[in-house]
Amino acid sequence: MIRPSRFYPNPETAADNAFQQNADCDPDALTLMARTEFDAAVGTLRGAGIDVHVFDDTAEPEKPDAVFPNNWISTHDDGRVALFPMYSALRRRERRQDIVDELRKQFRIIEVVDYSAFEREGCCLEGTGSLVLDHLNRIAYVSLSNRSNPKVIQRFADDFRYEPVTFTSISSNGQPIYHTNVMMCIGTAFAMVGLAMIPNKAERQQVQERLEKTGREIVELTPDQIANFAGNAIELHNKNGDKLLVLSSRAERALTEDQRKRLSHYARLLPLELPTIEFAGGSARCMIATIHLPS
Repeated sequence: MIRPSRFYPNPETAADNAFQQNADCDPDALTLMARTEFDAAVGTLRGAGIDVHVFDDTAEPEKPDAVFPNNWISTHDDGRVALFPMYSALRRRERRQDIVDELRKQFRIIEVVDYSAFEREGCCLEGTGSLVLDHLNRIAYVSLSNRSNPKVIQRFADDFRYEPVTFTSISSNGQPIYHTNVMMCIGTAFAMVGLAMIPNKAERQQVQERLEKTGREIVELTPDQIANFAGNAIELHNKNGDKLLVLSSRAERALTEDQRKRLSHYARLLPLELPTIEFAGGSARCMIATIHLPS
């Protein structure tokens, strides 16, 4: 997780991120509030027994979205790290070799696979924002958008041996959903997904059938719940092996009592208060780059 040095909604991403909002506040005040939320979130995660590696963002150059590291880096259990091509020029500054070097001190990294050269072709794939990975069954679910290019999806799938399942999902404003992980979350035994936001019947059926075939219980989310970041959640395991479903408090409130009950069969819900950070169009899942590397 990256503690923000400077935080505000990124003007370069506003055009295609329907979840982003203008904040009626100056960047200094926003940064202070975002840091307070970030520190509280880290405390909640650590209090639940989750091992959190915190890195401070560098002050220069300015990186308003640095609090969302899952878009530029992913780690894998075979000892590889992937670095991803980013849509916004401001966000390309977020890739940091020093963070990879720090991870090397505690984890085994055998190779860094760098896809950033695709930016020169205008082709982007924004990490586990674009890719919702079913690690157990080696399936990569991807909602196509400006941030998720088919050429880079296929390259990642070939390199890391994932089966790509691509589709288009549409937000309430009629635009493609900018990141798959705002409308879909895959846990060990469940999946939260906004199937109604996939307008193509064949694509919708394909996603549903792939999830059901892998034994997931589908908890279907409404467009309104997704607008409140209910899909931007992640299942984590703590030091005792307990499963925790991390999501924002806003997302947790958007769920129905029945949905909470069903999800609680598989994981304990762990809400984080993130009202300021959510102005930037991302939530709890976007703040967490998971570590799958061997020790």
